[in-house]
Amino acid sequence: MQTKLLATSPSLQKLHLAKKFTQILSIAKKILDEYSLCTACTGRLFAKKLGLLSYEQLGKRIYHLLQKREPTKCFVCKNFLLKTNYFVDKLLEISSEYEFSTFLVGAILKPSIVDNDDEIRSKFQLRGIDSVKTDFTNQIAKIFSKKTKSRIDYLNPEITLTIDLKTDSCQVKSKPLFLFGKYTKTERGIPQKEKPCSNCEGNGCRTCKNHGICTFDSVEGKIAQVVFDKFGADQIKITWIGGEDKTSLVLNKGRPFFVKVVNPKKRNIKLGKKITQDKVVIHNLHLIKQNPKTSIPFKTKIQLHVETEHNITKDSLKPIGTLIKNTIAVYDKNKRNEKLIYSVKYDMLSSTSFSLFMTADGGLPIKRFVEGTNVFPNLTDLINTKCSCKEFDFHEVRLV
Repeated sequence: MQTKLLATSPSLQKLHLAKKFTQILSIAKKILDEYSLCTACTGRLFAKKLGLLSYEQLGKRIYHLLQKREPTKCFVCKNFLLKTNYFVDKLLEISSEYEFSTFLVGAILKPSIVDNDDEIRSKFQLRGIDSVKTDFTNQIAKIFSKKTKSRIDYLNPEITLTIDLKTDSCQVKSKPLFLFGKYTKTERGIPQKEKPCSNCEGNGCRTCKNHGICTFDSVEGKIAQVVFDKFGADQIKITWIGGEDKTSLVLNKGRPFFVKVVNPKKRNIKLGKKITQDKVVIHNLHLIKQNPKTSIPFKTKIQLHVETEHNITKDSLKPIGTLIKNTIAVYDKNKRNEKLIYSVKYDMLSSTSFSLFMTADGGLPIKRFVEGTNVFPNLTDLINTKCSCKEFDFHEVRLV
């Protein structure tokens, strides 16, 4: 019991610390006799051994006790460890428009800085010491955390701040958000996808304000307008559940879609159940945890307007009924896919046209199914006359 009390007594602890400090001064003198180090780098080499947090204060004490003059430029960090407040102010400025509760700070250093740091630590056998990069980012993160009342998250931060010491610049990137919703399209002539910016081919540039698109005349463009406005994002990436022609309508409950929101500034946004963008209506757009990583099976109810090269009769259309519960083989570059037809209903419109209402697996190429281009069976073969699809509309697109 007496031994334990002696081991933990304040006087012995101070004596032990004093011995450590004497050893450190001896090593520090050897280092500073050979290398010009700033007070922050000097303190960093020994602070952990002493259990201290302030590297710069320890470095100043070492310089004072050794009666050395501080150098104008540090051999290791080139004095950037002494400019933490300068870089924190830069990070505060570039992150001011972002909503976040967690963050991570990273840094890009010149290779010579890392090499010089490694040289000293190896030469003087200084183990268990933070690298100059780790120390710099940790110091910045602590100050930034206090000023923004946010916390450091090493695994899944909402924003990542990067200080590039090569160019004396800072960047911020936020964790993507993911959305799910449906859209309806009640007017023909609106394409599903937007053309990429001709200047950057969709990668993002000043011309397109980093969006990758310049116009907003498609379904993709209408969705993008909403997301850019609400979340202040750079770009969106849409995962479509099937596609349609420019002339197609998407009716009833609409077509599902997923959105990856790239570099959003706002995160806590309330979205309405119905957002009208001209003739495109977005339904129940809401945040989800993650977009699907594999393709999702779906079924569609489609209405087709089919025109024929020769006259048809009700009897000539009867073979269409054999499609029910039948598998359609689709060939693409020697690859075979199968789609199932669940139901069909047809009506003559004229002697050379008819409508077909059917439920099928999603992904069936409608026009090729009508014309018979590498799709078997197909309408052209079934009714024994060349068919073409004038229009096709979607009445339901359902995930299964």
